[in-house]
Amino acid sequence: MGGLIVLAIVVAYLFGSISSAVLICKLFGLPDPRHTGSNNPGATNVYRLGGKIPAILTLFFDVLKGMIPVWGSYFLDIPPLFLGLIAVAACIGHIFPLYFHFRGGKAVATALGAMFPVAWEMALLLIFTWLVVFRISRVSSLAAIITVSLAPFYAYWIKPQYTVPVIMISALIIWRHQSNISRLRSGDEQRIRRNS
Repeated sequence: MGGLIVLAIVVAYLFGSISSAVLICKLFGLPDPRHTGSNNPGATNVYRLGGKIPAILTLFFDVLKGMIPVWGSYFLDIPPLFLGLIAVAACIGHIFPLYFHFRGGKAVATALGAMFPVAWEMALLLIFTWLVVFRISRVSSLAAIITVSLAPFYAYWIKPQYTVPVIMISALIIWRHQSNISRLRSGDEQRIRRNS
């Protein structure tokens, strides 16, 4: 089982390292999202650069990057704590992608995908939370920070055995949002307009 767990963690990192945002921007002839807009290769920045279709595709594939490794590991009966490490590995791959000079995004969608196979009810609750906060604030980063901050409480309520792994993922994502938190405090964080 130990070798299988190590293999699953490595595979999760390699999956996470596939930068959907960069590849989709290349496909649509858009600027590299690592060097344009917010400089973050994620769905929100892709939306600013190219609109809804590239952003939806980026979101979809970023979710799959987290979902596929965890789903496969779940059916191999890997224990919850190690499933959490596999999810973290996928998120680290997204943040520090091997194939893209270790310059990646913030792993919100990848983390969400990682939660679907083990707790779909919690994943839906997280999506609902993000949508409500975003609808009120029009700030994607604020919605993400609040959502991942609530995730451990949702996990404890819905699937207590996954609370520790969810705490690990939440801490990783909040750490990745340090610059956004600074801009939120100063009032400089960018909003997405309703007519965008």
